Amino acid sequence: MNSQTKKSRPERDKTDESLRTERTNSDQVMAERRLDIEENADTLVECAREQADAVLETARDKADQRLSSVESGAQGRGVIARERALEDEVLQDERAAADESLRREREEQARFLAALLPLEREKTDRYLLTERARSDEALAHRDDFMGMVSHDLRNLLSGIVMNATLLSEDATDSDEGRRTVVGMKRIQRYVARMNRLIGDLVDVVSIDAGKLAVQLERGDAAALLTEAIDAFAHAASGKEITLESRTVEPVLLACFDHDRMLQVLANLITNALKFTPRGGKIAILGDRAGDELRFAVSDTGTGIPGNMLEAVFERFWQVGKNDKRGLGLGLYISKCIVDAHGGRIWAESTLGEGSTLHFTIPGAIPGTA
Repeated sequence: MNSQTKKSRPERDKTDESLRTERTNSDQVMAERRLDIEENADTLVECAREQADAVLETARDKADQRLSSVESGAQGRGVIARERALEDEVLQDERAAADESLRREREEQARFLAALLPLEREKTDRYLLTERARSDEALAHRDDFMGMVSHDLRNLLSGIVMNATLLSEDATDSDEGRRTVVGMKRIQRYVARMNRLIGDLVDVVSIDAGKLAVQLERGDAAALLTEAIDAFAHAASGKEITLESRTVEPVLLACFDHDRMLQVLANLITNALKFTPRGGKIAILGDRAGDELRFAVSDTGTGIPGNMLEAVFERFWQVGKNDKRGLGLGLYISKCIVDAHGGRIWAESTLGEGSTLHFTIPGAIPGTA
């Protein structure tokens, strides 16, 4: 049974964001053009109205002056009223003409903008398609390149391990021979670290491409914990760290990808070993809770600040700028693997006392009651 992580490619996200930005910019430009046109038209109409009002005010002042110069009476007031009515009618006609001119101009600009907007969007769509084609081609080349490089590097590392093993076996039981054995074991550890680094980089490429597949098979998660403990017993012993596992049930059956889940446990234990001082303790817990299997890797290390509990699962996360203990990919890849299983992962910590990294996977087995 195969499933894949539903991760969108960052490159495609960028091109989609580029399209949205271009469209937003074009719409904003259109809106600004329309606003400028309307403001200019409103300004012209306002100026025309101000001129008309000035003309009317001048005419009214003249009429008032004439009124004051003639004898008061009904006949004089009637003449002035008729003049004012005529001037008001002329002003209303000028305002109506200005409003009609503004309306026609706005309708013309709206038709122009409506015809221009599809052209602008078609341009951004063509740009998006071009950028997507380029990003897809770059991804294909990158995937091919990473595949070839990782294959060649692993072949070279295998050769180094094989020769180191042969040299160790041929070493004499002298002081020089024992130094040779110690040196060869150191080389083998370095090679193992390089292999893990190559594997992490390949996994990141697969995650970006949405190709991180998991092969779900029925298995015993309790036995998986024991396997993980055995794999890191020597490393923990070298730092005088106690490493133990506990399960509430002797058997924890579920469907999971054995190698991938072992990779998650290895990443969490490796992380705990980095930050647990000599003489500390690391415990791996497994339990069933309803339809889930729950796991926890606890340590007595330095702890994680509260504002970093979510950031630790981000790609290339490091404790500090000068931290040289890996590339910060282990927890990010672990999160992607857990997500691919349909589970979740999170961290809890108390500064100075230690941290606990939890994760869950579905515990139901298809075909069983």
